[in-house]
Amino acid sequence: MIIPAHCKQVGFASSKPYDDRVYFLSRYLIRAMPDGYEILRVTPADGSGLLRDVAETEVLARPDEVAVCPQRVNLHGRADLIRRAAASGRRCTVFTGHDEHMTFVLDPDESVLLTVHVYDIMPPRPHLAMTIKELDATGIFGHLLVRFAYHCHDIRTADAEIFPCRAAGFARTLDADRPAPGERVACCLTGRQLLLETGAGAQPAEDICPLARVDEEPFIARCCRSERTGSPAWNGRAGAIVHWGSSPKEIADAVEDCVRRWREGP
Repeated sequence: MIIPAHCKQVGFASSKPYDDRVYFLSRYLIRAMPDGYEILRVTPADGSGLLRDVAETEVLARPDEVAVCPQRVNLHGRADLIRRAAASGRRCTVFTGHDEHMTFVLDPDESVLLTVHVYDIMPPRPHLAMTIKELDATGIFGHLLVRFAYHCHDIRTADAEIFPCRAAGFARTLDADRPAPGERVACCLTGRQLLLETGAGAQPAEDICPLARVDEEPFIARCCRSERTGSPAWNGRAGAIVHWGSSPKEIADAVEDCVRRWREGP
């Protein structure tokens, strides 16, 4: 598979205003042909200046092997480009960015994408999962070549009368109501600690902490226990744990660190 490291390495050759010279950073050309686009690999000759003669040229894909994505896309979202190219049915797919820069994917191979498993709960808004989706859409994880599998547990399915907090919209919650003896409470370790400290006779019904459902790796999960934040593994699974209210920057850094550690190995 070939996916240029940056769109600045890709030139669009629709004419020859400066003869056969190319921009010194160009490593690939998308050349307009009567029947479509041809993809070339070029090696600029040694020298100085912005424009260089071409020392070597190699045809990577002919027009009949090249598809063109009709939508403008985020060229930094490399995993998305690979998925789109794999679905095109052609060896090569050409993409145009929102800023009119161009790139391509040749012989797409989705197996290079590492799947990171995201564990969260709802309601309310699954903060970790939604933040990662929003960050991923910006292309911030493009260089990592990752895709995300989301595991968002709906705590409304818990067999309980009391739930953790009012923010989720439940009728009775630990932060607003005192549990009656025998009532079942959906909570995590923090909720259990609260029940013990207040002497309530309620019974924990289900552990709703996202970490309780971690069974894939590498993973990223959120937890309200600050002492768990930054742990590199849980239940024998490698991953990352972020705090309940982590910022987008903290979440992005945790994903990057998790992927780096996974690829470096033990």
